This record gives sequence, C-alpha cells and structure tokens, in this order.
Amino acid sequence: MYRLTLKCLSLNFLLLISSLSSRFGTCDARHSVYWKGNRRSIAQGESSGTINVLDHGAKGDGKSDDTKAFEDAWKVACKVAASTLLVPSGSTFLVGPISFLGKECKENIVFQIDGKIIAPTSAKFKSLKGITIKGKGIIDGRGSVWWNNAKMPRTKPTALRFYGSNGVTVSGITIQNSPQTHLKFDNCKSIQVSDFTTSSPGDSPNTDGIHLQNSQDAVIYRSTLACGDDCISIQTGCSNINIHDVDCGPGHGISIGGLGKDNTKACVSNITVRDVTMHETTNGVRIKSWQGGSGSVKQVMFSNIQVSNVANPIIIDQYYCDGGGCHNETSAVAVSNINYINIKGTYTKEPVRFACSDSLPCTGISLSTIELKPATGKASSLDPFCWKAHGELKTKTLPPIQCLKTEKSPEAASRSNNDAC
Repeated sequence: MYRLTLKCLSLNFLLLISSLSSRFGTCDARHSVYWKGNRRSIAQGESSGTINVLDHGAKGDGKSDDTKAFEDAWKVACKVAASTLLVPSGSTFLVGPISFLGKECKENIVFQIDGKIIAPTSAKFKSLKGITIKGKGIIDGRGSVWWNNAKMPRTKPTALRFYGSNGVTVSGITIQNSPQTHLKFDNCKSIQVSDFTTSSPGDSPNTDGIHLQNSQDAVIYRSTLACGDDCISIQTGCSNINIHDVDCGPGHGISIGGLGKDNTKACVSNITVRDVTMHETTNGVRIKSWQGGSGSVKQVMFSNIQVSNVANPIIIDQYYCDGGGCHNETSAVAVSNINYINIKGTYTKEPVRFACSDSLPCTGISLSTIELKPATGKASSLDPFCWKAHGELKTKTLPPIQCLKTEKSPEAASRSNNDAC
C-alpha cells in the first residue's frame, strides 16, 4: 500500500514526474475500484471523499497522456479536508511534469497510489520536486538513458526532491536507477528517512543516494543505499543530522561536502554518523572542501563504522578538486572537533588521510579504537597521511597514526574570523 498524508497549511509540495517510471504495490481491497461494462463502481471503503483520477479523464492505458486528468483531480481533492486522491490499481498512467501545490489546500489530504505511474525518458522532461512518501513502491528513474548520452541535457533530473518543507517523512520506498541524485532535501526541517532503499550501479555518475543541503534536524536510519556517488551527501547549511543503521555500497561512502566551492561560505555542524556498514566503496567517512572557501565544519562524530574492501576509510581533504583546474588559495573552510570512534575493517588503498589547509589547519581531531587492515591481495602499503592535522589519539590505532600533531595549531588564533557561521 502506498499512502501519503499532506498537511497543506505547513507544506508546499511539488511533484514533478520527470523521466521516471514508478511501480507501486497493490493496495488493500478496501480501497480498490472496479469496472462493470462502461461504468465504474465504487468498492467498499471508497467514500464520497475519494477523488479518483479515472473520473477526471485519465485513461490509464500507459499510452495516453493523463497529466491533465491528474491536475484536475488534485484541484478537487485540494478543496476537501481529509479527502483522498486515488490512483487506482490495475492501470498504468502516463504522466508528464506535474505540480501539486499544497499551501492553499485543506488539511490532511491523502494521496493514495495503488496503480503504476510512468513517464517518458525524453529529454524534454525536467527534474522531479518533492512529495511526502511512505509505502512499498518502487520509483524507477530509468537513468541509463541519461548516464552516458551526450545528447541529453547536462542538468539531469533528481528522482525525488523536497524543497522548503517541514516535517518530511520518507519510509519504505525504493528508488532505483535515478538519472542523478535519488533523494534530495533542500531547505527542509524535521526530516525522517527510514527503511529506504536506493539501487543503482556503482558506475552510474553523480547518483547520490541521499543529498541534504540547507536542512536541519534530520534522522536517517535503517536504510540500504547502493549508488554511483555518495551514499549520503551533507552540504552547506546542514546541522543536527543523525545517521545510523545504514548499509552503504557500492558508492563513494558518506561525505560532508564538497564545501566552499567558488569561494563560498559553508556552515555544517552537529553531525552524527554511527552504526554504519560500508562495502566496496571508494571512500568511507569523508569531509571534503575546496580551497578558497570560508565557514566551518565542526562537532562531527563518526562512530561504530564497519568497512569492508573500502579504498579510503577515513578522509579529511581540504584540497578537494573535482574536474581539475584548481589553484592554491589561502582561505579555507575550517575543520574542527571531528571524532572518530570504533572504525574497523579492511581497506584497499590508504587507511587514513588528513590533508588539511596550510593556512587553516584541522584542529580537534580525535581518534579512538581504529583498526584498519589491508584487504588481502588488494591493499597498498601506504601509511596514514597527515598534513597540518592537529588532534589526539585516545587509544592505540592500527595502523599507528604517528603523523597527527598533538600540539596546538599556531594558526588557531585566526580561525574565529574565518569560520564564523
């Protein structure tokens, strides 16, 4: 069953079905509708407050464009408190870009999708934006059309995006083969993601599993993320993010950044990542920033992380440069109070890398119970790397991280002006 509840007075939500195919499980029979000859009958459980898209001109044959029928049905549902907009089972609806605007709607509207919604993979369709979702459905972005086709637009669709929303819940659904990011939150508060799955090949470009920016108070848990980029990407403006019980791989690990691109200011704080497993990923837990930025990343904890055949399990990189052409700059996003606790497993390239800024070194790095072993026959013999990294080893580590500076950074006095957030 696929049901979503809307509190329209507080949520402005947009659904743009764009370059994606959605499949949803059959709902309980109490909510079904059926046909007798040319007449549609209302099954038990469908009340007069149920607005069926078939009653507003939808064909449901998978070929006719049903976009206008969905728009018309929404206009009716929007005016009735606690109404249900029903996409019935047994039909396939071809729907182009569509917006469901909720700020002027009555409260507690339910959007119930029991059927299948598909959209063409034509380049004329743009990104998908926001809807609150729960259920067992599958959204298939059919992204292979976009990944390696030079004729498609450079701006690729995001499978599902929330913007400017409060109290967002995503639970139970699967998003696969997104053209770009699978699930994105921008300028949102009070987010909960659970029992969520992404499934895309490890070589699918820029297909982040979950992407957060300018968002606060998020909990992500009990989720399985396989993609071609960061399993979870945390960008500027994020704070109070709690991630736990997540399985990541393939992908690029869990990353904060890249921050400070094009000399911008970035602020990230109070991030907790715990009880996470990573396998066959290019990175484990990573903080990355561009030279020339400002602001800060602080109060971060990575705890109880199990890695298996991960190339680079622990990384801070203040020299991040995606695509080349970067040049040295003196300003940087300040990195401080970063805690690594109980990170264990195997690596294939470099166990620990702290590449911090010459002018604004990393401070307050803390490591405890780090046990990283080379994967048999796969790992290089590189030792941990540190540059301008200051902190404390609270226990012995494997391998020994002898390069971490324990004395206070002499540049710390200049930090307050640069990292003000």
